[in-house]
Amino acid sequence: MRPMWTGSLSFMMVNIPVRVYSAASEENKIKFSMLHEKDLSPIGYAKYCKLEGTEVDKDEIVKGYEYAKDQYVVLTDEELAKANQERTKRIKIEEFVDPEEIDPSYYEKPYYLEPEKEADVSYALLSQALQQTKKVGIARFVIRNRDYIAVVRSDDGLLVLNQLRFSSEVRSSEELRIPEVKVDERDLDVAKTVVAAYTHEFEPAEFHDTYAEEIRRVIDAKLEGKEPEERGEVPKATAANDLMKMLKASLDQAKQKDKVA
Repeated sequence: MRPMWTGSLSFMMVNIPVRVYSAASEENKIKFSMLHEKDLSPIGYAKYCKLEGTEVDKDEIVKGYEYAKDQYVVLTDEELAKANQERTKRIKIEEFVDPEEIDPSYYEKPYYLEPEKEADVSYALLSQALQQTKKVGIARFVIRNRDYIAVVRSDDGLLVLNQLRFSSEVRSSEELRIPEVKVDERDLDVAKTVVAAYTHEFEPAEFHDTYAEEIRRVIDAKLEGKEPEERGEVPKATAANDLMKMLKASLDQAKQKDKVA
């Protein structure tokens, strides 16, 4: 893996030189190309000057901030770095919290933090401190001229950084309609039994992108000159008077799975 960023992870007065790697992989994703229908040639996207209508080379493009209508100030990468050199090269832990306090809707991208060789001791110190106190760090950092907050947690000795959304980036749910109805106690009891029957230890390796496999099936059929077979049905809403029937069917299905296992 190649690091996407290098700098320091700091907690209070301790600085730990680290390399940051993306923890997410897109190797197995199916990627489609945009093609010209006439000759199946790939479509390209050109950057052009809106005034002249001509294509512009990469080395002729600069960054500008529009401070008034059609009025720009140009900023170089060097000038942007001067805004705060420390923040562009440091992931700063500002406080520690219990992980349960963080709503899952705030979590975004995960990254692995690897120490530079000279930072092994300080890296291990922070990792073990987090593990033994069962806390996570709340950090701030700047990458590509954007300010981020993140969680820093310990995972069996490895420090993992999870990017978080700012509170302003999480929409309020107040406008949504949440049903206020009294459910049948018998339905609820069976529903809880269904939950118990389908409760297992989470094994991430058991889950994979099955829809990508379905897309590949369609692609393979096309390559063989066949019409892809249509599979699956659009699910229909379960009527209130059918709830018990469907819940019991779900329990029967769980029992059948247990017999096969």
